[in-house]
Amino acid sequence: MARAVMLVLAVGFAGLAPADEPPKRPKPKYEYREEHDRDGIGKFYLDREIAHVMGWQGAGWLERKERVKEEDPEKLIKLLDLKPGMTVADVGAGSGYHTFLMSPKVGEKGKVIASDIQQEMLDLITKKAKDAKVTNVEPVKGTTTDPKLPAGKVDLILMVDVYHEFEFPFEMTEKMVDALAPGGRLVFVEFRLEDQKVPIKLVHKMSERQVLKEMAAFPELTHTKTHADLPWQHVIVFTKKAKK
Repeated sequence: MARAVMLVLAVGFAGLAPADEPPKRPKPKYEYREEHDRDGIGKFYLDREIAHVMGWQGAGWLERKERVKEEDPEKLIKLLDLKPGMTVADVGAGSGYHTFLMSPKVGEKGKVIASDIQQEMLDLITKKAKDAKVTNVEPVKGTTTDPKLPAGKVDLILMVDVYHEFEFPFEMTEKMVDALAPGGRLVFVEFRLEDQKVPIKLVHKMSERQVLKEMAAFPELTHTKTHADLPWQHVIVFTKKAKK
């Protein structure tokens, strides 16, 4: 009798997922439409059209002087409240504009992972780091479904005008959530769709409501703050819940 009970228990426990295994999430539903915005790819996620990725040839635009007035990046970095020793990720890092603003904030004991899918962008970052003798920046080649971040190790993930270009937004978010440490933050910086005065193409803007809608698939995340302090963008912050 005892042997039979033990066998039943063993079979039952064998069917349980490990406690630290990522939760199963609902599969995304993407749509494809023939009629769509010329600046979009014709693929839709939760009624939002995904924008074309800006190619590496546009890296100069990322470094434009006007960006200081239009986006106030120094204010953004202050809002992030970075601390020495943090591991942070700049996903869709591009030319590394924000990577090198975060680098001195996390210090020598910290690290900035600059993830991008274009090797040409990563080459620009590598050259910048070498020229400026910056040693805490790590360029990482991601894919359209995975930014290649270390699981459970990242304190903050920053995406500046990037998320709306993800070809696979659900899959990318899934990997980013898994990469966050408990209490880690996922930060969306997007041009405000709610503001018609923001002179950016429609598919390259996002509303706060849409971001919240797309993050609803991830119960591990709590919307903790939306900053409206920047000239053209909002900063939408989610925090990963600590394990019970």
